[in-house]
Amino acid sequence: MSRKVLFSAVVAATATLAASMNASAIGRIADVTVIDRTTGETLPVHFYKGEYWVAGKPGAKYSVSVANASGGRILAVMSVDGVNVLNGQTASFDQSGYVFNGYQRYEVTGWRKSNQEVAAFEFVPSPASYAARTGRPANVGVIGVALFNERVYQPPVTVTPPYTPYRYGPLGSAKGEAARESAADTAAPPPAPAPASAAANSASGEMAKRADARPEMREKLGTGHGEREWSQVSHTNFERAQSSPNETIRIRYDSFENLVSMGVIREPHRPWQRTPNPFPESLGYVPDPPRHWR
Repeated sequence: MSRKVLFSAVVAATATLAASMNASAIGRIADVTVIDRTTGETLPVHFYKGEYWVAGKPGAKYSVSVANASGGRILAVMSVDGVNVLNGQTASFDQSGYVFNGYQRYEVTGWRKSNQEVAAFEFVPSPASYAARTGRPANVGVIGVALFNERVYQPPVTVTPPYTPYRYGPLGSAKGEAARESAADTAAPPPAPAPASAAANSASGEMAKRADARPEMREKLGTGHGEREWSQVSHTNFERAQSSPNETIRIRYDSFENLVSMGVIREPHRPWQRTPNPFPESLGYVPDPPRHWR
C-alpha cells in the first residue's frame, strides 16, 4: 500500500481521557457502550446466541461512547441501523469516521449535521426511524463500530533466508522427478466431509418448531432523527494500517418487552411482587366474634 491519506476529511472527536473500563463495555481495541442520556445510565449488555443486546426505552435519547484502550490513534467508522452516522450514506467499512487519540473517550450523541451540530439519537418505533424514513428499513435495530489502527512507518529490515539443503536433485533429472512423484503418492488425501446425522437433522427441526412457536413481538425499536444539538468537532487526516477493520463491534437493540419475549432477557424475580389472589378474604369457616364487645 502506498503512503497516502485514505480520507482527507475524517472527523476528529474532541475527546477526553478514558474512564475506567466498564462491565457493560464491548471491544478489545476500544470500549464501546450505549448510554441512556435521559438517566445517564450505561445500558446493560446481554449476550444471547452469539450477539450483544441492549434494551432501549422508547422516547429516550442515547449516545454511543467509544473509549480508546490503546496508546495509538484509532479510527472508528460508526453506523446506526445500517447508516453511517457522519454522512447518512448506507454504511460500509471504507467511509469516514471519528478519530481518537490514545486513551481518549468521546460520546457520539447523534447524526452529524455539521462541524458544530448533530441531530440527536433517540429510540423510536421502527417506522419512525431515520433509516426507515429514508427507505432503508432492512437493518433497523443495530449499532456498528468498525475500528482501524493507524499505519505506522518503520525502516525496512533485510532478512537473509536460511540455507536449505537440495533434496531431490536438479529439476527435470530422473532422480529429482522420481523423488517428487514418490512424495506426491504418499501424501494423504483430504478427508471427505461427513454426512449430516439424523440426530442433527432432528435437532434442526426442533429449533425451527421452537422459532415458529415464539410469541408475537411488539413493534421493534429504531433510531430517530431527533432535535438539533451542539457538538463541536474538527477535521484531520488518518491512514489506516489495513483496508479491513482490526475489530468490528456489533450491538443490537430493542425494547425491554421485546427482548424478554425473545428470551434475550429473563425477567428477574421481584420478591415484593406477590401473585394476586382472586379471593383475598377467603379464610375458610366462619370465625368466632371478638371477645370484648359493647
